[in-house]
Amino acid sequence: MSAGHSGNSDVGRASHRGLLKLMVKLPSIRGQLQMIAARRASLLDLCEAYDEATAMLDRLERGQAEDFGGLLQEYRIVCSEIETDVIQYCLQHK
Repeated sequence: MSAGHSGNSDVGRASHRGLLKLMVKLPSIRGQLQMIAARRASLLDLCEAYDEATAMLDRLERGQAEDFGGLLQEYRIVCSEIETDVIQYCLQHK
């Protein structure tokens, strides 16, 4: 397996993890998330970003990453903004 293929696989796993997290966080649009994610790569980009942001938030909350100047609050806001973006995306791509 080439390094590029491995990278794509990591991105795919991050997108899938992000999608699952969003489906748990936003149960009212769970079915729509699944359908849109199957058709639109741009939603998967948001899912990947959500996975990365929530992973960092988890590390900050557990104290496994240093909170430099309010990073914890910043990542809470980032996660919330991505959730809002995903809801808007789903409303626009019904």
